[in-house]
Amino acid sequence: MAKATRDYHPAKLKRAGKSTKRAQRGHVDIPPGVEQIEVSFGDRQVKLTNLNKLFWPELKITKRDLLQYYADVSTVLLPHLQDRAMVMKRYPNGAAGEFFFMKRAPEPRPPWIEICSISHGSGNIIDFPIIQDLPALLWVINLGCIDLNQWYARCDDVDRPDYLHFDLDPVPGAKFQQVRESALVVREALESLKMSCYAKTTGSKGIHVYVPIVRGPTQKQVWTIAKEIAQVLEAANPKLITAEYRIAKRPRGRVLVDYNQNAWGRTLASVYSLRPTPKAMVSTPVEWKEIERGIDIEDFRIDNVRKRIERVGDLWAPLLSKQKRFKLEPYLK
Repeated sequence: MAKATRDYHPAKLKRAGKSTKRAQRGHVDIPPGVEQIEVSFGDRQVKLTNLNKLFWPELKITKRDLLQYYADVSTVLLPHLQDRAMVMKRYPNGAAGEFFFMKRAPEPRPPWIEICSISHGSGNIIDFPIIQDLPALLWVINLGCIDLNQWYARCDDVDRPDYLHFDLDPVPGAKFQQVRESALVVREALESLKMSCYAKTTGSKGIHVYVPIVRGPTQKQVWTIAKEIAQVLEAANPKLITAEYRIAKRPRGRVLVDYNQNAWGRTLASVYSLRPTPKAMVSTPVEWKEIERGIDIEDFRIDNVRKRIERVGDLWAPLLSKQKRFKLEPYLK
């Protein structure tokens, strides 16, 4: 593999062996009460362990419930993870316990786990797992992952993302009402540039706004444009928005329009990710009219998101389309 530079990171997608086939989408029921079980998908088997372990003790939500949630939403979730390296955030002792990040796919692992090998500037080549189907999804979640954090660029070119996005995060003193207001300000600015944009709750404290773009600009170029937009928004709305990246210098009671998450190698919790919050909230796509009406961050939880998906479908399906993606090239300097 070629040597990586600051703006060029060779990557290679390692497909599963020829003897195995990706599992077709299907329904999985994990029986309650059992401590472990092996689930079969054709020639693939996934061992699910410690199923009775409480991941949210106060809510009586077990690891089995966590796995069942992801199995139930996999039809809408998996297309958003396709061919993207995954950074694992593992919570071996549940949502309130300590966690650790893990980039390399652990060994031993099933031979059908696909890998994105990415060369870093340090000279290291890191083998990230990719979640391509339901067995791979359950295997990753069984490692104690609660939320999913995939790359913005696909493995065939990890330097050229599919999205430009903003993480709207309340600075101490700000309320979620101000986050909603900021999201509408961001939408107005993006739509004035003819950028289609889509929102989801973070499942934690804020809102993510994504713009599907035509692949071409590098991650650094996307970051630069996002920074310029954020700084313009800050200048136009100084009492509401800050783009200040330095924590100590952020004014209280503002909403951070965080452009820096567009930097290479950064990730955000994916759509439909459960979050390790006290109420087991979910990062959920929302319509702009819902934000206008006044949603709350706690409206979307493990106990109600599945029924919402049945009712409204995947509101982020347009981000998977090759149509209506914005070309950033005219804005590059």
